Amino acid sequence: MSYEVNENGYLVNLEDWNEEVAKEIAEQEGIALSEKAWDVINYLRDEYFNNNGNQPNERHMVKHFKSTWTDLDKVDAKSLYEHFPKGPAKQAGKIAGLPETKRKGGY
Repeated sequence: MSYEVNENGYLVNLEDWNEEVAKEIAEQEGIALSEKAWDVINYLRDEYFNNNGNQPNERHMVKHFKSTWTDLDKVDAKSLYEHFPKGPAKQAGKIAGLPETKRKGGY
């Protein structure tokens, strides 16, 4: 599998992304891709490609997953960090094959 990444590990060509590439990047990041991790990845890809390049911050991600993750007692930023310890917006975005977000922090 051949794809090019920038100095921070983000895909140079977004069209190179597929689930195998995601698994490889996740492995390099030390992330095990659970079903919920895939939910986050697919949500970020959907927002980016179907909502004018939108890259949701953590607050918006929490709001979205409160309505979709009904099996958890509480959905908060901490529950997102359990899947992506280096930051759900940035680390999940990298695994999702999206451009590096320039935003600082989660809010």
